Amino acid sequence: MKLSRILSNRDGTSRQSANRLIAAGRVRVNGRVCRHGAQDVDRFATVHLDDTEVQTGATAHYLMLHKPAGYLSATVDAVHPTVLELVPPGLPPDLHIAGRLDRASTGLLILTNDGAWSRQLTEPRVKLPKVYRVTTAYPIGPDTADRFAEGIWFEFEQLRTSPALLEPLAPCEARVTIYEGRYHQIKRMFHACGNRVTGLHRERMGRIQLDHNLMPGGVRPLSDAEIASVHPERD
Repeated sequence: MKLSRILSNRDGTSRQSANRLIAAGRVRVNGRVCRHGAQDVDRFATVHLDDTEVQTGATAHYLMLHKPAGYLSATVDAVHPTVLELVPPGLPPDLHIAGRLDRASTGLLILTNDGAWSRQLTEPRVKLPKVYRVTTAYPIGPDTADRFAEGIWFEFEQLRTSPALLEPLAPCEARVTIYEGRYHQIKRMFHACGNRVTGLHRERMGRIQLDHNLMPGGVRPLSDAEIASVHPERD
């Protein structure tokens, strides 16, 4: 929301008056004077007019969850358990999933109520690396790494995937790094190479690594450094 609108929502303050107050340097956002009424201010920021608090910043939550198999990446489902059922009680109900995993897949899952932050983590244009350990039904062909590096053509979307890195670990196991996050992307890439994924475990998103001490089903808050690695500045 624009800073001028936040002020003008106060009783008796017009948009014009709000802009004058801002231009006079009487408004602080997270403790810093802001003189631009058109600045976007999210709900997590604290806004003061002189010594009066106009907006109390909401608390942002950032959680790491070690997703076990069998749980849906959804908030609610009538049939299957969801990852939200693994979250401790007392957290806000507006948590959402930043980068879903399908029900059979395991590994790193991020939950937050900060939409701008999660978009920075997951949008393909940002090109943060997502790293997976993949198990396949058949030995991985010698040309698969080259094909991943070239990009795989997806007929339905009429596009070629961004170059991906495949590091063989065993005849039927590899570590794959992608920079997008399209629907069932890794499974479809292997399918295009005549193979089938039987296991998918996410190890890392950007600089956020799955905590080796976090057991399947476990949840912990992200550290300040992990949060800042995605979106280091907030107005």
